[in-house]
Amino acid sequence: MNGFPWGAFAANLGVAAAVVCAVMLATFAVAVAKGVHRVVDVAWGLAFTAVALATCAASAGHGDDGRRLLVTAATAVWGLRLAGHIALRGRGHGEDPRYDRLLSRAPGNRDLYALRMVYLLQGALVWLVSLPVQAAQYVPAGLDPLAVAGAALWAVGAGFEAVGDLQLARFKADPANRGRIMDRGLWAWTRHPNYFGDFLVWWGLFAMACGDWQAAVASVVSPLVMTFLVTRGSGKRLLEKHLADRPGYREYTARTSGFLPLPPRRGPHGTAGRR
Repeated sequence: MNGFPWGAFAANLGVAAAVVCAVMLATFAVAVAKGVHRVVDVAWGLAFTAVALATCAASAGHGDDGRRLLVTAATAVWGLRLAGHIALRGRGHGEDPRYDRLLSRAPGNRDLYALRMVYLLQGALVWLVSLPVQAAQYVPAGLDPLAVAGAALWAVGAGFEAVGDLQLARFKADPANRGRIMDRGLWAWTRHPNYFGDFLVWWGLFAMACGDWQAAVASVVSPLVMTFLVTRGSGKRLLEKHLADRPGYREYTARTSGFLPLPPRRGPHGTAGRR
């Protein structure tokens, strides 16, 4: 195999779009039946997994088998873990306040407004952000040091995200911590270990696509978009705005790095507020 197979990759973009639409529409049907749209957050990880699996099947005979399997496995492990975590976190709860606020502005039918403003938008983001997952599987070159480095970066990010989520879940499950800011474990080193983990995951997946410069060019927008989302978009910025007035949060931000993990600075120990 010589060169990047642009024709096959272009066809795969259509396949990925169809797969994402199917996942989002199925999730929308579940949400309408349950009466809560927070289930769309579960579909985020599931949609990436579906794209990876569909691309793995479609790219057979075009990309290197080792790279295809590595990218598919990495995406599925990350996506399924995230989906499971969000599903467990939301079990037994009502609508997410974010979606309540959004849907309160609906000019007409709330469900149709949610379909346009939530499901289709998230589906478009999944398609865009998944470009390295798609492109990497069409790279004809075998695994190289950059792909191995990308896998290592992915592993650190996925581990960071999983450990941070587990620590926060255990913290919240203890009634003694009610009304307190989570400032232990990874949360003492960065206020957003889950977002930092996401950042590493997607730069790692992009590195796996860099076995061909054309695939790298076609997919570099993905980690750039994810970096923006977790630092300036719907991630870190909105969460910190929501928590800004919580008692103890100002002290927490004074001693804890906003994104990159760094040793905590000396400062007062905040005990009030809840994440």
